[in-house]
Amino acid sequence: MVKTNIKTIAKELKLPYITRNIEDEIKEANIKNLTYEAFLLSLLENEYDLRKANGIKSRIRQARFPYKRYIEDLSLEDLPQDARDKIKVFSSLDFIETGQNIILAGNPGTGKTHIAIGLGIKACNKGYKVLFTTIPLLVNELKESRSEKTLRAFEKKFEKYDLIIADELGYISFDKEASEL
Repeated sequence: MVKTNIKTIAKELKLPYITRNIEDEIKEANIKNLTYEAFLLSLLENEYDLRKANGIKSRIRQARFPYKRYIEDLSLEDLPQDARDKIKVFSSLDFIETGQNIILAGNPGTGKTHIAIGLGIKACNKGYKVLFTTIPLLVNELKESRSEKTLRAFEKKFEKYDLIIADELGYISFDKEASEL
């Protein structure tokens, strides 16, 4: 009865770890002869860890990356020296805090998107809200928002992000309206 009540309350309080694992946690606490304080601390730490992991997954999903690439998987030897030096600086993510922009330019296939996605995923892991989009998609959304008279609302949505990654700038020719937007 008590375990059922704990599960019910944990579910109401939106504590998924406790809801799913209370019985196993109680058994383990009894085996280890944990104090009430140690048992409660263990439960809360596990709940916290689950929330933190779910938050990261959610931020990565909401960022809309086309695929996952990690900055650590980038082969630095394949990059020019100046790019290697910049990667170290960019990986600190200080540019987000200082509100600086980064422009990655170079020939196709040189790792610009990999770097951008890697930095974006790293930012998600650090708790930043990120959006990944392509310039062609962004231009289309801007045009649609303008024609539907929702441009201000569309612009406002960008204020909630800490980092916006706009990829594929070189793959679109801008018409007059797109350039203005």
